[in-house]
Amino acid sequence: MASSTQDGDTRDGEIRLWQEDGWWIAKDIETGLTTQGESRTAALEHLDGAVALHDGERGRAPTDEELRAAGIDPADNTTGEREPPHVLHTGRVRSDEPSPLSTNPRVDTV
Repeated sequence: MASSTQDGDTRDGEIRLWQEDGWWIAKDIETGLTTQGESRTAALEHLDGAVALHDGERGRAPTDEELRAAGIDPADNTTGEREPPHVLHTGRVRSDEPSPLSTNPRVDTV
């Protein structure tokens, strides 16, 4: 697990929570996943869900029937050699990109 030694103490499973532009932002330090909500509780609940999906504790691949119902041919449901879009990455922001949660020039580094 990730740990923090900012004040000399090591913390496993660390999260950070702050308010920005009227939203509460929650970030899991280990995974880099970041979520937001209108309240602290909502931001933390969203983070719990995102981490569960990331860790494979929730979610599943769609069935062929579900893909067809959505108008997708299962044979075409591949990513090929392309990288997934930025929004589908693990929530990490590259050090040369501005934070997607803010118009501030602040940069999150992982």
